[in-house]
Amino acid sequence: MENKNNLRFAGTVDHLAIKCDDLEKDVEEYKRLGFTVETIYEDWAMMRDAHGFGIALLPPNSKHPAHIGLKVKTLEELQTAARRENRPIKPHRDGTSSFYTKGVGGNAIELIYYPEDYVK
Repeated sequence: MENKNNLRFAGTVDHLAIKCDDLEKDVEEYKRLGFTVETIYEDWAMMRDAHGFGIALLPPNSKHPAHIGLKVKTLEELQTAARRENRPIKPHRDGTSSFYTKGVGGNAIELIYYPEDYVK
């Protein structure tokens, strides 16, 4: 087993962010699959299944990259990881805070923190 001190960061998979061509249409399709709308804006939507797993839909006008979202438990954990990655933490309009970094093969990873008072 790997020593935790050697890890760049850790978290549980929270969501996958994928590109879409038609946000409204794809939101409706994910609803048909049993997902509910957690958040929707003109440039992205977060859908959640019954277990809390998320699919973030990114239409062509979205400024967000396709990525894997890893959830950390505390703000301190996010801050420590951001320092290790030399990345700024960005507060979001939905109340979360996160930063993006490169994962394996250059794929984007978002480390995200949901505050205790986060309303879904």
